[in-house]
Amino acid sequence: MDVDRFVATHQGSWDRLDVLVTRAGRGVRRLSSAELDELVTGYQQVSTHLSLARTTYREPALTAALTRLTARAGALVYGTRSTTLRAFRDFFAVTFPAALWYARAFIGISALLFLLPAVAVGAWLATSPAALDAAAPPEFREAYVQEDFAAYYSENPSAVFGAMVTTNNIQVGFLAFAAGIAYCLLTVFVLVYNGANVGFAAGLFGAVGELPTFFGYILPHGLLELTAVFIAGGAGLRLGWTLIDPGDRPRTTALVQEGRRAVVIVLGLILVFVAAGLIEGFVTGSALPTWLRVGIGAVAWVAFLTYWWLAGRAAAARGFTGALGESDGSGWARQRPDALQPADLQPAGRLDPQVGVGELG
Repeated sequence: MDVDRFVATHQGSWDRLDVLVTRAGRGVRRLSSAELDELVTGYQQVSTHLSLARTTYREPALTAALTRLTARAGALVYGTRSTTLRAFRDFFAVTFPAALWYARAFIGISALLFLLPAVAVGAWLATSPAALDAAAPPEFREAYVQEDFAAYYSENPSAVFGAMVTTNNIQVGFLAFAAGIAYCLLTVFVLVYNGANVGFAAGLFGAVGELPTFFGYILPHGLLELTAVFIAGGAGLRLGWTLIDPGDRPRTTALVQEGRRAVVIVLGLILVFVAAGLIEGFVTGSALPTWLRVGIGAVAWVAFLTYWWLAGRAAAARGFTGALGESDGSGWARQRPDALQPADLQPAGRLDPQVGVGELG
C-alpha cells in the first residue's frame, strides 16, 4: 500500500477522531458512552497508523499530522493535565468535597466526641462552685477571664499571631487524623481532650456570667477552625475504623484505599486552617465590634458548609468518593468501568506485530 492509498484509506477515521478529541477537549461529558469507546478505539488505531507512517512510509508531513492527533487523543485517554491550575481547580471542585461528603458520618461522630465533653465540662464548672474551686484557684480564674484570655488574641502582631495559630491548628488537625491509625483510640482521646479544654475555658467564663465575652472571642475564628478539627478527626476515625472493619477487602487494601481519601482531606484542610488563622489573627483580636467579628466568622463558616454540601453532593452524584487521583483524566474510565483501561492501550509509536496493514481501519 503506497502512502496515497494509506491516507485515502484512513483519512475518514482520522477526521472522526479529530472531531471526538475536539469535542472532548471542551468537556468529556459532551460525548456519549459509545463515543467515549470510539475515542479510545480511534486512539489505538491512530497510534498504530503513526508507527506505520514512521517506519514504512517515512512521509514527514503525514508523520507530523498523526503525531499531533495521537498526542491530543492520548492526553484525553491518559488524563494528562495541561496546567497546574486545572489540577488545583479539580481538586477543590471535585476531589476534596467528594472526600468530605464520603466521610460525613465519621465527621459527625468526631464533632460529637469534641462537643459533648466541651458542653459537659463547661456546664459542670459554670454550675458547680466545688468543681470550679477544684479546677483552678480564684486568682487564676479572675486573671484568665478579665485579662489573659483577651490578651492572647492581641499581644502579638496580627500577621505573626495568624501564622502561629495556623501552624498550631494544622498540627492539631494532623494529629487528630494521624492518631486514627491506632484503631481510633488516640483520635478519640485527642478530640475529647481538646473538647474538655474548650469546655474548661467556657466554664470559667460561665461561672461569672461572662459567656457572651467568651463566645465573642471564640466564634469569629472558632466556627471554621473547629469544623476543620472535626473533619480531620473524622478522617482519622474513618481510617482507624477501616483497620477494625475492612469489610470484604483485605485489610491492607482497605487501608490504602481509605488512606487516599484521608490524604485528600488533610491537604484540603490546610487552606481551611489558613483561612481560620487569618480570621483569628486579623479579626478576633481587632477593635471591630463583637457583632461584626462574629459575623465575619459566621459568613466564612456558612460559605464553607455551603461549598461542602453543594460541591460534595454533586461530586458524589457523579460517582466520586474523593480518593486521591480519582478525578484524574477525562473521566471516561471512571464512567465506563467496562471500558478499556489506559494500561491496556498500545503506546503511540509501537506497532503491534500481530496487526497487519490489511487489518487496519
